Amino acid sequence: MDEAHDDVVVSGVTPGDAGTHVVAGDDGSTEPLVAGHPARAPLPPEAALVYARLLERAPVDAKVLLGSFDDPADAARWLRHFEELGHVRCGADGRLHVAPPRTALAGWVTPRELEVDAARRTFDSVAALYAEHHAARTGFVELVEGREATRKVFYTLLASARDEVRGLDRGPYPEDVDGEPPEVEVAGLDRGVRYSVVYDTGVLQTRVGMLSVGSSIAAGESARVFPGVPVRMMLCDRDRGIVALPRRGGDEFDALVVYPSTLLDALSDLFEMFWRLGVPLQDLGTGDGLHGLDATHEPTRETQHLLALLTAGLADEVVARELGISERTVQRRIRRLQDLLGANTRFQLGVQAARRDWL
Repeated sequence: MDEAHDDVVVSGVTPGDAGTHVVAGDDGSTEPLVAGHPARAPLPPEAALVYARLLERAPVDAKVLLGSFDDPADAARWLRHFEELGHVRCGADGRLHVAPPRTALAGWVTPRELEVDAARRTFDSVAALYAEHHAARTGFVELVEGREATRKVFYTLLASARDEVRGLDRGPYPEDVDGEPPEVEVAGLDRGVRYSVVYDTGVLQTRVGMLSVGSSIAAGESARVFPGVPVRMMLCDRDRGIVALPRRGGDEFDALVVYPSTLLDALSDLFEMFWRLGVPLQDLGTGDGLHGLDATHEPTRETQHLLALLTAGLADEVVARELGISERTVQRRIRRLQDLLGANTRFQLGVQAARRDWL
């Protein structure tokens, strides 16, 4: 901004002083770098707010605009930064004017597109070199050796998912797991990535497994359960997958990363088969006990909880422990549900409950 507005802009202060670093390009230009994260973005949230308000109100007097923010000094820093980048200017009328957003951001997008193209070419070259020397001369699989290396690759794949993640999970879960879903999964769900996982019934036989699955469902994951899930794997966006390869005689394991190929197609078909066969899990939270049945109010949250545990294939003893009641009470509750739905066996109970969308 020109000298007429130096009184409203903190002279010499860049957005980096407001908690957002600014990095210099090779040509001396500056770009916002959010909280030091290596992924650059054209507009951090606080800057986007300033720019959006400019778009809504421009042309506008700088003092009037800054007075509309809770933190005028921070907004002033971003105004000065936008001026340096050519996104805003002070017109002959003394008011602020903004450049069209498409034009203003094109200068940021084009270099980033070139960087992405260069990164992809580099990736292809490195991948080819790896395959030549380490990957048994195949272009669609990579072997990852060791638990820690596998864990890092697994989380990297999840973090890169754009649309969906599908998985088969047979466990086991280490006892030191806190029962919360991985942060990378929660972040993916928050940005709209769909998670669909089929769990082996054995996962729900342990307390930590029950907690982990329940927490993932609460976070937004779609989960089903089926006995005899043969492998632990995750498929990301239908173009990448990772399959765990446990080593015999120990807890160590490796993994196979699979790229577009007939093998990846087969893994996708395997997931879809188990997904069709699996029983939906909607609620594995802690119940408050079991009470008498009232057909006019069924299914209650407690009934759905019980049915979810039963369809997961859990024994009455495990169900009782999970619900905090006696095994006899569990059996009595099941018999009442059978009477209510006209089911002679527990299998028929599950079928009738599914038909009524109680699961």
